[in-house]
Amino acid sequence: MNFDMMHPAEQIVMIMDRIYKYGMTTTSGGNLSIMDSDGDIWITPGGIDKGSLTVEDIIQIKPDGTIIGRHKPSSELPFHRALIHHRKGTKAVLHAHPPALVAFSIVRQNPKTDITTELFRLYQRGGIKMAKYEIPGSELLGDRILEVFKENINTVMLENHGVVIASDNLFDAFKIFETLEFGARLEINSRILGEPKSLTAEDYEVATNTQMPPELSDYDDHITTSYEKKERAKMCNFVKRAYQQRLFSSTQGTYSRRIAGNAFIITPFDKDRMYLEPDDIVAVNAEGMREKGKIPSRSVRLHEEIYKMHPEINSVIIAYPPNVMAFAITDHEFDSRTIPESYIMLRDIPRLLFHTAYSEPKTVANAISESTPVIMVQNSCIITTGSSMLQAYDRLEVAEFSAKALIFSKQLGDIVPISQQQVEEINESFHLK
Repeated sequence: MNFDMMHPAEQIVMIMDRIYKYGMTTTSGGNLSIMDSDGDIWITPGGIDKGSLTVEDIIQIKPDGTIIGRHKPSSELPFHRALIHHRKGTKAVLHAHPPALVAFSIVRQNPKTDITTELFRLYQRGGIKMAKYEIPGSELLGDRILEVFKENINTVMLENHGVVIASDNLFDAFKIFETLEFGARLEINSRILGEPKSLTAEDYEVATNTQMPPELSDYDDHITTSYEKKERAKMCNFVKRAYQQRLFSSTQGTYSRRIAGNAFIITPFDKDRMYLEPDDIVAVNAEGMREKGKIPSRSVRLHEEIYKMHPEINSVIIAYPPNVMAFAITDHEFDSRTIPESYIMLRDIPRLLFHTAYSEPKTVANAISESTPVIMVQNSCIITTGSSMLQAYDRLEVAEFSAKALIFSKQLGDIVPISQQQVEEINESFHLK
């Protein structure tokens, strides 16, 4: 799907649908705008249900101020117009009220941007700033927001209100928004457990050096068998499910599947997970060469190492779900010995240092075994493995649901884990090693 070739009204409807369905704004809240190549501004209407917007609902505003459409434009038009006209490079503006970011705006704090690599990548050249409170929809609010935006700032928090993202296109604005909202939820969850840990200067360097996938040689004689076609379609379905379950984000989350020997297929680099198609999936052959013309995930070498070292593993997932990641960015132990299903599916979960996932694929692969099919990497990710795509995905879901239950229980009282005797009984009953 080529987002840039869609009409501005179609882009706005698509992105607002995603924001609303993910609970990141309300029926009447939030607004999006785009300036097209003719200088026209397209913006969401005011007072119209965000859960059922159509292309016909979107308002067009000509450069001379003429309004075209069957509704009134959003009451926040003044600051959209101010940003588009006066902030260099701005062609799209996103404003919404997701609960986690609103929580920060109410206490007038900016969320941390140094707890994950993706947040770091987004904000390494400039952080987030807070704009002082003004009446929603007022010209003065637009002045306050414009005043705070600087050349290297793309995000402004509004006191007691929400967040504004400015970018040169709407999809990039959405990716920034989605990542920041994820980070806000992650930070709130982690504060329940303990103190969230920031990445170090060395971590920053590692992250910077791995912003792009490794260079792989191409091979142009790839034949997609009927079996591989089926597995590609199945992978796309799992990836979309992971996105809908908030286990993946639009550009984060990697899935792979062994096809034959050490050859495998893997999700591509920087493609929207929501609309992934079988042809987007990248084949990597047994010699570590990529299907011609395609770019695999940044973590392709790690997947390759796991398959080489573990012939019993046929699928690998790397993900960043917010409840599991709350444990990854704190010192709090993620103990799977609290729910029988969790222990059976997850077993013991070792925690590896941040840099290992990026620079030591052999170390990560060595940490995986039949008794440790799931790995947590500090401030980075969770890695789940399985004999099938279903098993790897099931483990990811169980890990996130278990983490959420543990965070909930932390607010109720002392956690009572399963006793060692009960663990041994489970091991015997389910033939676990």
